[in-house]
Amino acid sequence: MFTFHSIEDYQTALQRGSTSCFEAVEFYLNKIETARHLNAYTNVYAQEALIIAKKLDIQRKSGKPIGKLHGVVIGLKDVICYKDHPVSAASKSLQNFISIYNATVVDRLLREEAIIIGHQNCDEFAMGSTNENSVYGNVLNAIDNTRVPGGSSGGPAVAIQADLCMISLGSDTGGSVRQPADFCGIVGLKPTYGRISRHGLIAYASSFDQIGIFGKNVPDVALTLEVISGNDPFDATSSHTPVPEFRKLAKLANGDKTPTRRIAYFKEAIQHQSLDPEIKSAFLQFVDGLKLKGFTVEEIDFEYLEYVVPAYYILTTAEASSNLSRYDGVKYGYRSANSSNGLTEFYKKNRSDGFGKEVKRRILLGTFVLSAGYYDAYFTKAQQVRKILIDKTKLIFNNFDVILSPSSPTTAFKLGEKMDDPIAMYLADIYTVYANLVGIPGISVPLFQHTNGMPFGIQAMTNQFKELPLLQFSHYLMQQFKSYENPTL
Repeated sequence: MFTFHSIEDYQTALQRGSTSCFEAVEFYLNKIETARHLNAYTNVYAQEALIIAKKLDIQRKSGKPIGKLHGVVIGLKDVICYKDHPVSAASKSLQNFISIYNATVVDRLLREEAIIIGHQNCDEFAMGSTNENSVYGNVLNAIDNTRVPGGSSGGPAVAIQADLCMISLGSDTGGSVRQPADFCGIVGLKPTYGRISRHGLIAYASSFDQIGIFGKNVPDVALTLEVISGNDPFDATSSHTPVPEFRKLAKLANGDKTPTRRIAYFKEAIQHQSLDPEIKSAFLQFVDGLKLKGFTVEEIDFEYLEYVVPAYYILTTAEASSNLSRYDGVKYGYRSANSSNGLTEFYKKNRSDGFGKEVKRRILLGTFVLSAGYYDAYFTKAQQVRKILIDKTKLIFNNFDVILSPSSPTTAFKLGEKMDDPIAMYLADIYTVYANLVGIPGISVPLFQHTNGMPFGIQAMTNQFKELPLLQFSHYLMQQFKSYENPTL
C-alpha cells in the first residue's frame, strides 16, 4: 500500500521502482473520496492528474532526469489561477469562472513536474479565520469535525492534515497559512513579502498578500519554496533577491550547527489576556528547553502589540475595498437576473448578491476608512503605525536572529463559536498579523498537544529574506522538541 513520509523518500521509491506516480495519485484520489465530508476540495482534477502521472512514469523509466518536484501531488487554494480550470475564491461572484492563464507559481510547479490534483476550499476571497465564509460550505477539522480548521486557507491545511495531498499552496494576508497550520498540527510557512510572485493570486490586500506553503515536514516545504520563489516580470513587487538552495537545509540543521542562536519573544504577547494558560505554560517550558540547549533567549518589551490588529484591519480592508471593486458583473463576476433599473442599481444588486457577509463587512469598513473626513484619522494613522513597526523590527533584528511567539492564542475553536462576534474573531489574529505588516517571513511549527486533544505549536519569525535560517531552525525544533503526532495520518 502506498504511504507518504517525505518528498525525498517518495522520489527515492520512484527511482527504485517500488512505487509510481500513478499509484500515488490513485491513493490520494481514494483518500479525497473517503474524506469528502471534510469539504477540503472545491474541484478535483482526477482524470487529468492520472494522465499526467502516467506520462511522468513513462518519462522516468526512459532514464530522463527528473524535476525537483517530480510526481509530487499538490493542491492549490481556490485563489490561485490554473489555466483552463475553475478558480472562484470560494465566492458566488466568481463561481463558474475559468482561469485563462497560470499563476507564476503554477508554471514553476509544472516545470518541475509536480501533479496538481485540485483546488481547495477557503474563506471567500481569503477573508476569514475559520473557513466558515465559503460559498461551498464549511471545511471541517479532520481531528475533531466539530471544530474549525482555521482560515482562510482551511482547505489546503486540512488536505495536508488528512493526507489528501503531499503539499498545498495557500495564501497568507494576516496569518491565513500559519493559523490553520497551527489548528491542524502541520507546518505552514509565510515567506518574506516579495519572495514569491503574486501573479495569478486573486488579490485581497496587495501589500500584505503572500503565497505560502503547507507540508508535513520542513524539508518538503523548503524544497517547494525553492521551486516557486524568485523574481517575476509579471509582478513588480517580486524581489530580485537570489533564491538559496533551501532543500539543502537539513544538512545544516543539527545541534550547534543551527545558525539561529539569539532568540527574542515579546513579553506583552505571553502576558496577553487572550492567551490560553496551557499554551502559555508550554511556550515558557519550551523557552527553558532552548536555554538548556545553549540558545540565548530573552524576553523583550514590545509596546505596540495592541496596535497591530487595528492597523492591520484598517489597511487590509482599505486595500480590499479597492481590489474588489472590479467584481461588478460587467466583464466578470456575478450578474443578478434582477438588475435592470439603472446602472447604480445594476452594480448594487450584483455586488450585494455576489458577495458573502464577511466580504461585504470588510469592503464597507475599507470604504469608510478611505472616505473623505476619515482618511487621515484612520488610514494615514494606520500607515504611520506600520512604519513604526517596521523600524522597531529592524532594531530587534540588530540584536536577535529570530522572534518566537505562539501561533494562535487558542487551539481550534468550535464551529460557529465566534461567527457572531467579528471583533473576537479579528483579535484571534494577534500573533500572526505582525509578520504581514512588516513583511517578514514566519512559520508555524507543530510541537504540542493540548489537553483538549487539539494540536498547537510555535511561530518563528526572522528578518526579511532570512528564510534559510528560519527553515533550519524550524527543522531543528521538529527534531528536538516535537511531541505531537497527528492521529489522522
